[in-house]
Amino acid sequence: MNPAPSVILFSTLSGLGFGFLAFLAAGLVPVHGFHAFALWFVGYALAVGGLLFSTLHLGNPQRFLRAFSQWRSSWLSREAWAAVLTLLLLAPMALSDWLGFDWPRLWGIGTALMCLCTVFTTSMIYAQLKTIPRWNHWTTPALYLCFALTGGAVLAGQGWFAVACLLGLAAALLAHWHFGDRRFAEVGATIGSATGLGPIGAVKVFEHPHTGQNYLMREMIHVIGRKHARKLRVISMLLAVVMPGLLLVLAPKGPAFLLAAALIHLAGAMTQRWLFFAEAEHVVGLYYGQR
Repeated sequence: MNPAPSVILFSTLSGLGFGFLAFLAAGLVPVHGFHAFALWFVGYALAVGGLLFSTLHLGNPQRFLRAFSQWRSSWLSREAWAAVLTLLLLAPMALSDWLGFDWPRLWGIGTALMCLCTVFTTSMIYAQLKTIPRWNHWTTPALYLCFALTGGAVLAGQGWFAVACLLGLAAALLAHWHFGDRRFAEVGATIGSATGLGPIGAVKVFEHPHTGQNYLMREMIHVIGRKHARKLRVISMLLAVVMPGLLLVLAPKGPAFLLAAALIHLAGAMTQRWLFFAEAEHVVGLYYGQR
């Protein structure tokens, strides 16, 4: 698929934001006063900023409120509701940390789980698409949740727990690539199944349906060379996992190194997310003879 910048920024920034907010809400980052205000502001800015980027990919961004109307059948609508409710319910814990109310942390633990549920709804927007076999697999929500937890743990300075999350993310990346490369063949998608003409006999593309590109070809068909995909996989693994891990283990403790590790991890997350979309093959490509 076409890796639209708005969707990449939406999914990476909101995931990091909700992951960081989960650690703040659970009380795993002991803060108070202005320090608490600053950290909660960063978490909200990442989450809300990412969600705002998602509206740029809409055909009519001014109609974004309609996304809330289809919650019974649409994961996009469920994500919108989950995000808004989570951000509202996080506010009491943010105020408690900022103003020193010392309210019970049980509420914060509940909202931390809601942060992860929001990330899960984001992942299901893609995982439920049977027309894109690479995404239609359990590794997609696992990957999104691992990125959120890892980014949040690194930004929250969770030490060895962050290192463990990085290892888990590495495993999720390898699993996503391993199973994803086999998914198209596993589901048995062919031009016959894509056109519905398979029962008649062998189907071949005689001539392309259009003389030029149309919307489906621009948005749903993106070809990336296998050689370039391998390079980007290595780069995303180095940036998202290896380099942040080395900084956390070998570098002196301090906010500057934590910020550096988080920024490098975010660069790796964006690289992987671009590849996530670029490698995704929609079955409509069979109809256009571009598989």
